[in-house]
Amino acid sequence: MKTISAKVLKEMLISGANNLYNHYPEIDALNVFPVPDGDTGMNMNLTLASGAKEIQNRNDSDVYSIALTFSKGLLMGARGNSGVITSQIFRGFAQALEGKKTINADLLADAFSKGSEVAYKAVMRPVEGTILTVIRESSSALAGNVNEDIEKSMKYILSEAKASLKRTPDLLPVLKEVGVVDSGGAGLVKILEGMLSGLQGKFIEKKEISADAADASAQQAVESDEFGYCTEFILRLDPENKKPFIENRFKSVLQGHGNSLVVVHDDDIVKVHVHTLHPGAVLTYGQSFGEFVKIKVENMTEQHTALMEEKAQAEEAPAEEEKFEPQNDVGLVAVAAGKGVADAFSELGVNEIITGGQTMNPSINDIVAAIKKANAKTVFVFPNNSNIVMAALQAKDVLHDEVDVIVISTKTIPEGIAAVSQFSPDLSNDENVKNMKETISHIISGEITYAVKDTKMNGVEIKKNNYMAIMKKKIICCESKSDKALEKMLKKAITEDNYLATIFVGENVSDKILKELKEDLPETYPNIEFDIRRGDQPVYDYLVGIE
Repeated sequence: MKTISAKVLKEMLISGANNLYNHYPEIDALNVFPVPDGDTGMNMNLTLASGAKEIQNRNDSDVYSIALTFSKGLLMGARGNSGVITSQIFRGFAQALEGKKTINADLLADAFSKGSEVAYKAVMRPVEGTILTVIRESSSALAGNVNEDIEKSMKYILSEAKASLKRTPDLLPVLKEVGVVDSGGAGLVKILEGMLSGLQGKFIEKKEISADAADASAQQAVESDEFGYCTEFILRLDPENKKPFIENRFKSVLQGHGNSLVVVHDDDIVKVHVHTLHPGAVLTYGQSFGEFVKIKVENMTEQHTALMEEKAQAEEAPAEEEKFEPQNDVGLVAVAAGKGVADAFSELGVNEIITGGQTMNPSINDIVAAIKKANAKTVFVFPNNSNIVMAALQAKDVLHDEVDVIVISTKTIPEGIAAVSQFSPDLSNDENVKNMKETISHIISGEITYAVKDTKMNGVEIKKNNYMAIMKKKIICCESKSDKALEKMLKKAITEDNYLATIFVGENVSDKILKELKEDLPETYPNIEFDIRRGDQPVYDYLVGIE
């Protein structure tokens, strides 16, 4: 085979997305840090699913149109650093194909090289031993060894990507310490494997994912516009014999199974309504937390057909594109998980809250929508998570002709709270940015969360389900109780120079412990002012900011 047609490229890209979908839970399992944020596979899967959906029903005759549409879908659906970098790889891939109807071996090599170049430019401080290394080394190798047979060229770049992936622990010490390869690079290898299979006529279909895999990472149905079954159930929770129920995590997983989700939690009863193509997976997942009181599943094929017909009729009429015209001067947008945390941002004047954070990274499209909803000429965005900063910066690029977006690269909730508190409408944008960055530089952020596996890092023995205290991305202790881990972290972090400690208490911390903290900590640290409040955030029992 000497060329790739538009039809074959479409099959290659969707096959690559499907192959990643079939393997993303094992990509998630390559998490280096033993914290519940192993979502690289999930983020890449959701990103690829967004691109695959855009080209699913297209019949373009040129490869550029397919590649461009795919890359735009990836961009708007990109989540987390891994998803954003993947979208940039295929953005460069598409750029190299501009004006081309087919792809030969030389052009294929150029496209992957351009993908590497664009991806590196998108990252402010590229780190070797990551997905960036894998695409750079494999594309460079292909460029120097192009074979006229395009199938052999795809086999070559795949073999070089696998070899590069094996070398990642030698470039990134933390990978070697834990004994894993880079998860983003592993995801890229799965995409390339699927693309090769598509090229060979061995198109990879999506497999039904198990309930356990869905629990590890929320799945995204590519067919999210379809309404298969209206699924409703009432569940009586049984925490003693089943999995512990964490509402935000429960919602996140079910949201990945469909849409029109409603979850009502009252004591030990949970009521659920969701439209899904896979009711069996939803019910199996629900039953892992308790036993059913009531179940109802209705086939919605007729309703779906009616909706599609209505949509088709609407599309026949020419639509007028709405021009976005902001009405306010300045708006504030922040990413937050937990009602109490969201309320804290709102109290400080944040206009729009994007629900998300650790394990729930919002897409670029989510951030773009929130910025537009802020309805302002200038919008400050506070990502509040290191894995969301890149997506926020890409959202800024998407809206550069419509809104002046200023991304304050806050990497924790305490940094975000401190930065937002410095905002003043009476100051210029530059003055506000200067004040915010200055404040962030003095914040000591810490968090307490549970370990997802047994390991050893930085000389600390970590046991699964125990609680780790983390400061500046370094695990400082691991204890059987989260309040004990908090106690040790504060003892290490607080000095005579500090004057304020803000602590957000998570959804799993009891009111009794909250009360004890409010009574005990001011006595233990009389020179520190404490702001201890319920944040109800998932994943983290405590989020701490020390100034």
